[in-house]
Amino acid sequence: MHDFVVVGCGPAGSRFARRAAEAGHDVLAFEQGEVGEPLACSGHVSRDLWEYTGEGAREELLQHRIRGARFHVGGPDSDAHLFYKREAVSNVIDRVGLDRHLADLAREAGADLRENHTVTEVTEREDRVEVTVRAPDGTETHEARMVAGCDGPRSRVRDALDLPEPGEILHGVLGFDPDPDDGDYVDVHLTVPRFFAWRIPRADAGVEYGLAAPPGADVPDRFERLQSEYGVDLERRCSGAIPIGPPASVTGHRGLLVGDAAAQTKPFTGGGILYGMTAADHAARTVDPRDPATLSDYEDAWRTDLEREIRLGHWVRRAYSLPEPVQRAGLRVVSGEIGVHMDRPTSVFSTEHLRKLLSRS
Repeated sequence: MHDFVVVGCGPAGSRFARRAAEAGHDVLAFEQGEVGEPLACSGHVSRDLWEYTGEGAREELLQHRIRGARFHVGGPDSDAHLFYKREAVSNVIDRVGLDRHLADLAREAGADLRENHTVTEVTEREDRVEVTVRAPDGTETHEARMVAGCDGPRSRVRDALDLPEPGEILHGVLGFDPDPDDGDYVDVHLTVPRFFAWRIPRADAGVEYGLAAPPGADVPDRFERLQSEYGVDLERRCSGAIPIGPPASVTGHRGLLVGDAAAQTKPFTGGGILYGMTAADHAARTVDPRDPATLSDYEDAWRTDLEREIRLGHWVRRAYSLPEPVQRAGLRVVSGEIGVHMDRPTSVFSTEHLRKLLSRS
């Protein structure tokens, strides 16, 4: 019997599989297709990412460095409010390459990570879980002491364990222009209901365009308008669900959710790479697969670390829906040099950021 079966090998799943294997556990992990495919997420991340990667990852995956963002209350021709740092504030990476790199680290740590294996059923027993998998050679059944659901916003594991769903699911769309752009700033457009649209330069890798909104908010039509406003025709596109708002519980009797399955994401951007891997580390450190009572330690650990950031992130997001005159006035007041960390909204109250604000007064 395995200690853990991990369902889903995105960043959160591969990170948990790696850390659990390093802790001496027997780990079997499944990815329904090839790791990293199909692409459904942006590759704009904080520089903290490199703390979770292996040797040579920065040289292999880094595409561009970003120094700030231009916020628009309107299209590309509208007035821009600049937020910046003198040094790089974030990085743009090869997103598919990141997933593959993290999966390789999990394998090197001893996890048995299998691609093209689709989990079709999860059954929680008193002393184990049973996981049924559709594999290239037929149907398989595996037993483990616990199951880790790292299988994204539409989590099959979450449904099987009868755990509550995220507060909401947004619909995100991405498109890519191959023309190189080595600009220093991303563009953020507060023109989408309850969220935003974006443009991210990726140097020689081209430009990423995207937006997210609640389902039913004419997402495809809005994306077409975004392309038209920028005068581009994007051939390579992808879309995906973005979970916002962690449920009250992300653990069952012999199962846990990590990453997007647990909606461990930033409410103000939808990004979840760093939050998911942070939670994965807490899970690997606190959960003993032989002792279901330790699942509560995981709940306590990840919420202590991230819940305040997520709560404040919800308040930041509310500003996206303020009346346009209020948005413009607020952006004028706070734009300029910043000392904010893109994954930690509480850094708005940091000494560094407050010093930047006072220097402009």
